Amino acid sequence: MSENETVVEIKNLSKEFKGKFAVKDLSFDVKKGEILGLLGANGAGKTTTIHMLLNLITPTSGSIRIFGKDFAQSRIEILSRMNFGSAYQFLPYNLKVIENLRVFAEIYSVDDAKERIAELLDLFELSHLKNNSTGMLSSGEQTRLNLCKALLNKPDLLLLDEPTASLDPDQADKVRKIILDLQRRSGMSVINTSHNMIDVHELCDRILFMQTGTVIAQGTATEIMDTYQSQSLEEVFIMIARQNSNSPNTISNN
Repeated sequence: MSENETVVEIKNLSKEFKGKFAVKDLSFDVKKGEILGLLGANGAGKTTTIHMLLNLITPTSGSIRIFGKDFAQSRIEILSRMNFGSAYQFLPYNLKVIENLRVFAEIYSVDDAKERIAELLDLFELSHLKNNSTGMLSSGEQTRLNLCKALLNKPDLLLLDEPTASLDPDQADKVRKIILDLQRRSGMSVINTSHNMIDVHELCDRILFMQTGTVIAQGTATEIMDTYQSQSLEEVFIMIARQNSNSPNTISNN
């Protein structure tokens, strides 16, 4: 796959629930090695979009192509090269940390799984907890464990949902640096949804601002701030979130 090759291509994607749209006529793409930020207030359609990319929700209309292949026709092949990490994802509490990672390493047919698990546990400073029950971890430790899971198969496309939401500032900074380092060395593409504007500034090459299921602004952080004549992305976010978005054809969904 070349540097300029399109990894994700979304065209006219919509998801309708009982006559109301969570996502409406959404189009965007992601290039190889690009980190795309998907931003918006609660109800903007971010989570619905991610769930359609993970094949957890079937689109009402539109198309999804990933790695140059139609998602509906090449689902297993595509998903084997992807992964997902979220601060709100919970692995089975009754399993030990290392047991959870072994299960997912098996699911993804990870080569040299023992070494890969040890590498990730060390990277995210969880090695000392590997034999602990997952349910006994703190929220920040759970978040870092989910990132270990998300990186097990060295994905070509990584989807992240609030990857630093439960982390203190020190751990959040470390996680951002890890993601950037891995992305630069591997060339993986990343779609990152976040309400943390530090995450967005430090991680994202390009940003899509969503409101009521559609993109209303896109570009680099600097370009978007210039468009809205603002000094910060946080100011832009607040401005967009407070705009009247009470449309009868939209549905509240993250």
